[in-house]
Amino acid sequence: MRIIVPIKQVPETSSVRMDEQTGTMVRDGVEAIVNPLDLYAIETALRLRDARGGRVTCLSMGPPAAERALREALSMGCDDAALLSDSAFAGSDTWATSYALAAAVRKLGACDLILCGERATDGDTGQVGPGIAAWLNLPVVTYVGRVERVGEGRIRVRRLVEAGCEILDAALPCVLTVVKAIAAPRLPTLRGKQRARTADVPRWGPGDPDVDADKLGLSGSPTRVVNIFRPTVARQCELLPAGDAPGVEAAAERFAAFLREKELL
Repeated sequence: MRIIVPIKQVPETSSVRMDEQTGTMVRDGVEAIVNPLDLYAIETALRLRDARGGRVTCLSMGPPAAERALREALSMGCDDAALLSDSAFAGSDTWATSYALAAAVRKLGACDLILCGERATDGDTGQVGPGIAAWLNLPVVTYVGRVERVGEGRIRVRRLVEAGCEILDAALPCVLTVVKAIAAPRLPTLRGKQRARTADVPRWGPGDPDVDADKLGLSGSPTRVVNIFRPTVARQCELLPAGDAPGVEAAAERFAAFLREKELL
C-alpha cells in the first residue's frame, strides 16, 4: 500500500508573527516544528503500512529548513521524503500550495492513499487537503477519527461531525484528513534518528513537478491578507458594593437591570 503524507513545518505557537507589509507569515529566525496535527496523519499512515505492507512517503513545501520536519517524519518510521523548496513557492496561499503539492504527488507516482492533518496550526484553514483532492480529482473525506476497514479498492472510515459520527465508504485512491482522535503519535526511535540523519531528501523546484509558474507563490495566489491590525480591547467596569443586606439587594437589582439592558435576561 503506497501512502503519501503531506506535512508542514510551522512556527512554534508562541513564535507566530506576520509581516504587516506583505501579509505573509514571518518564518526566518523563528523556531519551527512539525505541524502537530500532521503527526496524527503520519501515525495513521505508519499503522496502515505496518498492518498491510507498503511504503509511506512524506512530502512538504517550504524553505530549506523544512527539511528538518521531513527528517523527523523519517525518524518516526516513514520510508522516504521529498521537499518542494524554491523562492517561486514563497507566499503561496492554500490554493497555490495545494496545486504545487498535487503536482508533486503526480511526480511521486501512483498511490493508494493521501493522508493529511486536519489543518495547520499557523493558517488554521483546513483547505490544503481537500485542495489536493480537487486538483487530483480524487474523493476526499475530512475529519476522519478512525479507519474501519481497507480492502478491495475501498476504504471505510468513521468521520467525526458535530452530531456524532458518520460511517463512509470511499474508493481508493482518495484523500483523508484526520483528527486527533485517530491515534497517538509515536516517538522517534534511536535507529530511526540514525537513518533519518543520512537519508536522501530530494529538493524540488518549480521545474521538477509539471507546474504552471503563474499559479505559484504570492503572485499566483488568488487570495491574500490585505490588512493586519491588533484589535483594541475596551472594558468599562462597574463595581457593585455588597457589604450588607441592603447592599446585596441593590447590587442584585443593578445586575439584573444590566442583564436586561444587554437582552440577556
